Amino acid sequence: MSKRIAIFGAGAAGSYLGAFLTREGYDITLIDMWGQNVDTLNEKGLSVSGSQGPFTVPVRAIHMTDAINITEPFDIIFLATKSYDTEWSSHFIKRFLSPTGVVVNSQNCMNDRLTASIVGFDRQVGCVMSSINVALWEPAHVNRGGQPGRDRGHDVFRVGELHGQITPRVEEIADMLSCIDGSHATSNIWGERWSKLTTNSVGNPVGAMTGQGSQVIAQDHRARLIQVHIAKETCQVGLALHVNIAPVSGEEASKWANADDRAVFEELEAKFHPRSGAADWRSSMAQDVVKGRHTEIEYMNGYTVQRGREVGVPTPVGAAIVEVVKQIDAGTLKPDPSNVERVLELAGL
Repeated sequence: MSKRIAIFGAGAAGSYLGAFLTREGYDITLIDMWGQNVDTLNEKGLSVSGSQGPFTVPVRAIHMTDAINITEPFDIIFLATKSYDTEWSSHFIKRFLSPTGVVVNSQNCMNDRLTASIVGFDRQVGCVMSSINVALWEPAHVNRGGQPGRDRGHDVFRVGELHGQITPRVEEIADMLSCIDGSHATSNIWGERWSKLTTNSVGNPVGAMTGQGSQVIAQDHRARLIQVHIAKETCQVGLALHVNIAPVSGEEASKWANADDRAVFEELEAKFHPRSGAADWRSSMAQDVVKGRHTEIEYMNGYTVQRGREVGVPTPVGAAIVEVVKQIDAGTLKPDPSNVERVLELAGL
């Protein structure tokens, strides 16, 4: 606990990590670009509500414009910004990393290679946050939705080296994160990333384009059709790239890739039906739309579409949903349930 740790990006994910690690006694510094958030963190502390709250902890927060005053380097820096901020933020945090330090990429999407190319491939590890809902709707207040992973036998955190070997440092980081929720070191960080990419690509854009929560979406058979097809396409592309994709919602990637089989489709489609007692949670991309922020659609579904072109795997539903969400980003289209039909029409379904 004597190591100096920074979290760059005190949004939902970064604040969630920072609250629990600070409470556990780790030396945590939060660095963020939202002035009101930084001021509230320093004045009132960081509050957690939802399935793992409520509690509030005093924290140390620094605005990125004041980071020039940091004189002592950090041993561990968690990168928790949006994917479109990866390049500049990786350059920014590199200067604050100790010679033996490590950047823990805890973002969505496939950004590990970019960060590693900037800070050094031997100075970056990946951290997948699997099947977790967090939101930051107001400064210094993070909410955890759903049931904690360890309560259902699920490890939320999967930490791994890019080269695939389990090392003492990824075991140390995984152990550190275990104070928050289930955690383990993995030898398959790329497969875990692709599984997370699939899950994000399925849930995020449908919520963003409809303006609806997960349980309302689950009641629409047309939306469920889109979700199965997105999972199918994403797994087909990953398998064509020879990625050892970790199970997606408990099913092997090969099964999702075979979703055109009617019996397989019906079994997989049932996973998206409404769940009794489940919260009607807004996806992180839907949260971005509500806040007027640009989405990560090009780094999520767009990434699969791009890689699909490279290996000759068609992704018509993915391409359609990218087009619709990009129009929402541009302000030429509003979130509405009718966008489900728009995607189906563009995809030819």
